[in-house]
Amino acid sequence: MGVATPGPGPAALVPPFDEESARRKVRAAQDAWNTRDPLRVAAAYTPDSVWRNRSEFITGRDEIIAFLTRKWAREHRYVLRKSLWAWAGDRIAVRFQYEWHDDEGRWWRSHGNENWEFAPDGLMRRREASIDDVPITAAERRIDPDDEGELPLA
Repeated sequence: MGVATPGPGPAALVPPFDEESARRKVRAAQDAWNTRDPLRVAAAYTPDSVWRNRSEFITGRDEIIAFLTRKWAREHRYVLRKSLWAWAGDRIAVRFQYEWHDDEGRWWRSHGNENWEFAPDGLMRRREASIDDVPITAAERRIDPDDEGELPLA
């Protein structure tokens, strides 16, 4: 259930999701976002995908690519961890944290939740993200870019 014939990427995981396929979908998204490659990330979304990211509303792959290009131009040494929160049918909810520093070298930890809805082909057609930024020092970083372990609890 929830897995199509083998394919090259996260779109090969299709709804309806079970726990295993939902976890694999979350991991595939984490891996793609950690490349910081807007084209690779945008390929996982439908051409007309609708996003709410904080207070910004985005529609379509071209806007997704532009948004991600701006994002990663200002969020240096970005590293992300996602964890599955819930799933049902064609929807998945995740919690996430990512750490990054700005142009002035100030470190941030961004905490959030995302709600995802998928098309039958496994591409994401809707993404809603609520995110809060917390200033941290470099010594307070918890996410090791080389450790692919679980998301920190707090």
